[in-house]
Amino acid sequence: MAYDLITMGRIGVDLYPLQTGVPLPQVTSFGKFLGGSASNVAVAAARLGRRTAVITRTGDDPFGTYLHEALRGFGVDDRWVTPVPGLPTPVTFCEVFPPDDFPLYFYRQPKAPDLEIDAHELDLDAIRGARVFWVTGTGLSEEPSRTATLAALAHRAKAGTTVFDLDWRPMFWNDPDAARPFYTEALRHSTVAVGNLDEVEVATGVREPHAAARALLDAGVELAVVKQGPKGVLAVNSAGESAEVPPLPVNVLNGLGAGDAFGGSLVHGLLAGRDLETVMRHANAAGAIVASRLECSSAMPTPDEIEAAVTAGAVQ
Repeated sequence: MAYDLITMGRIGVDLYPLQTGVPLPQVTSFGKFLGGSASNVAVAAARLGRRTAVITRTGDDPFGTYLHEALRGFGVDDRWVTPVPGLPTPVTFCEVFPPDDFPLYFYRQPKAPDLEIDAHELDLDAIRGARVFWVTGTGLSEEPSRTATLAALAHRAKAGTTVFDLDWRPMFWNDPDAARPFYTEALRHSTVAVGNLDEVEVATGVREPHAAARALLDAGVELAVVKQGPKGVLAVNSAGESAEVPPLPVNVLNGLGAGDAFGGSLVHGLLAGRDLETVMRHANAAGAIVASRLECSSAMPTPDEIEAAVTAGAVQ
């Protein structure tokens, strides 16, 4: 039986402060959570009832063991999560200053294991057979992950739904100006592109949302999803349909996992064959729910929670 979703990309341990509004030097206690965007998207879709797996790598250390246990606990297949001897499992700290300031501190040195994914390790038949395959911009930032990501996309050849999460993290690139050619190549093999205004500008050189969506479609995708922050989300497909949905009112606690919840719900909605506006409304609601919670992976909402938020028009 094929997977509903296979994601490929980052994994790590999120160490988030249990005190809000406190600078990191003064924080005295932390919570430990599964993290990494590709892994969180797989968790989010699994929470919505989808059969998911993630392709990534960890350190050969206790944090790596924890991540395997966490993935299994969330119902995500970890068969393609393997250790890299000599590299530590990444950890990420943040500071929590609601409603809109959440500085991130990535510890991915000397190199993150998830950038050691090699094309020769890939189960290309499983990748091609998944109903949705999801890759990220971070996977293009270094070798051998870059070649592996592009090889997976080329082998899939737009079978089913292939999502490119633009996932722009400038600190992961030695030369940020070199990113666009790799983004262009990934877009050529993808059917869906998802990104915020900064990310679509990196991918296309265009920042105005409608123009950026058109540029993404021109680059080869069939659906462009442009997140506009306080203005909500814009989605435009190659059939000429569009939906522009405002954000759901929410008291934000930590906005860092909202995009991954959005992604998991986006996958779920596309698989369910929902119309474009319904997909966006539910994805927005999923993101808003997670923004009201501290953690990311374990905060992913259930279908009932998303329906309740959509019906209420706000996160209660």
